[in-house]
Amino acid sequence: MAEVAAEIATVGVVGAGTMGSGIAHVFARAGFRVLLCDVEQRLLDRAVGLIRTNLGREAAKGKLPETEIEPILARIMPTVDPESLGAAEFALEAASERFDLKTEIFRALDRILPESAVLATNTSSISITKLAAETRRPAQVIGMHFFNPVPVMELVEVVRSPATSDETFAVVQALAVRLGKTPVEVNDAPGFVSNRVLMPLINEAAYAVMEGVATPEAVDQIFKLGMAHPMGPLTLADLIGLDVCVDILRVLQEGFGNPKYCPCPLLVRMVEAGSLGRKSGRGFYTYET
Repeated sequence: MAEVAAEIATVGVVGAGTMGSGIAHVFARAGFRVLLCDVEQRLLDRAVGLIRTNLGREAAKGKLPETEIEPILARIMPTVDPESLGAAEFALEAASERFDLKTEIFRALDRILPESAVLATNTSSISITKLAAETRRPAQVIGMHFFNPVPVMELVEVVRSPATSDETFAVVQALAVRLGKTPVEVNDAPGFVSNRVLMPLINEAAYAVMEGVATPEAVDQIFKLGMAHPMGPLTLADLIGLDVCVDILRVLQEGFGNPKYCPCPLLVRMVEAGSLGRKSGRGFYTYET
């Protein structure tokens, strides 16, 4: 099935936020034609602007010839018309971490895309099995979980449901390699591996701050200097988005039926106050927006 992956030329990406724009970036950079779809033109314009900025940074670091920036951008076709995704041979959903929204998108993609197309989701915690059951092609549904920032991070967590075929897995594995990523196979379970392990760490770090054990700076410094983490868990939480962290923790809590995954009250209060991390300009730390 690597041959099938090699034949894919056009991909659809649904969702032009931080993750969707990053995914469009790496597909276009790898030579794919990308149909980038969202509900508003302003979101698409912002995404293309972000991709241009990030390509410029790559060029400034010598990782990309500057002459390649415009050809890469030319391969990205922003659209507010979901029906245009019918030209894609592979589609990936990168919308907000809400099952109802993802279900709506998957049903639409299942109707619009060719019968042979693979449907992938960038969900970081939601059940691939449940999403697949909303389509007429569960064997062709799979998780393709990228990490932020997508152009930089090497890993792609490839998540199989019990219905995912070996052929579908082989196609997505080969696509990840074409993108210059390292695919790692995981079976469907709440939070997969990455967030099942990471989110309890972030949650306990938030409890340490809430209970006055240490400041955010102290917590992060302990993990950077004592555990050799490149950044502390609270800096990482701000990067991911505190709202996303809370959503994933709730998915874990519901999926496992275990209160140990209940979001820390401090995290919940911060989200309710609009302190979402980097994207809002403030979280455990403050940022220029």
